[in-house]
Amino acid sequence: MKLGVIVPQGWTGEYDGWDPERAWDRTVTVAQQAERIGAESIWLFDHFHTVPRPTDEITFESFTSLSALAALTRRVRLGHVVICNGYRNPALTAKMASTLDTISNGRFELGIGAGWKRDEWLAYGYGFPETNVRLGMLHDALEVVTRMLEPGKEVHATYDGEHHSVRDARNLPKPIGSTGMPIMVGGNGPNVTWRLAARYADELNLDGFSPDEVREALPTIRSRCEEIGRDPDSLSVSVHTWWGMDEWTATGSERQQFLANYAEVGVSRVIGLLPASASSDDALERLAEDARAAGVELGR
Repeated sequence: MKLGVIVPQGWTGEYDGWDPERAWDRTVTVAQQAERIGAESIWLFDHFHTVPRPTDEITFESFTSLSALAALTRRVRLGHVVICNGYRNPALTAKMASTLDTISNGRFELGIGAGWKRDEWLAYGYGFPETNVRLGMLHDALEVVTRMLEPGKEVHATYDGEHHSVRDARNLPKPIGSTGMPIMVGGNGPNVTWRLAARYADELNLDGFSPDEVREALPTIRSRCEEIGRDPDSLSVSVHTWWGMDEWTATGSERQQFLANYAEVGVSRVIGLLPASASSDDALERLAEDARAAGVELGR
């Protein structure tokens, strides 16, 4: 199992009262520290204003921030956990992802979901479609994105969906990796989201699931792959651990056991934010110590 670090960007209130320059400096510092301690990847949320209630405080936009962090790191992989599909035309998303992949020399992974934060949708003028519509939009987006990212300079994308369409769409540069860009679908819905992950994704990211909940979910996730003749072992399962989970923010044996339990059930990587990392270098150092003790794979 690998370790992903969500870098502070203000969404959970960790930069309340900070000026933007100081906050951005800290975001960069934490990203570089995550690379230094051996984290496999760094991540950002895709949100526009703070949670749980909107406040007049900093929340850095995710794509522009990741582009800058890509240029300021060398080894870690980068991604969103996860982008809200409804915030961007999916063909534009594919173009942005391909460009970011070039900036990072092939380190970018596209995490995508249907979106849920109603107040943001309404505040930024997107409306807020019903859940089934947002999931339909995600299906069309995955069709567009996978076609746009398909290898081959002369490959153009065409798709006519209910919510999203492209016609003879060119997307250069293509992803650098020989097998294309990894796609991670995020969400906890077994009936639609997990089926979309089985059909289109390399990885399914479960949001806030405990190790026991992952264990209970795995048979259903495997069955979603088997329904379409896919080898279930080819779909990685990762977890976004919420910043408020006591076992995640604890230090020492409690967190070590928490991480070891995820590894034991077959989670491919744990991705989480430590709000304390915004103000203390010790937070990530201790996380690395606990991860190493739990048998998590750390690089250098």
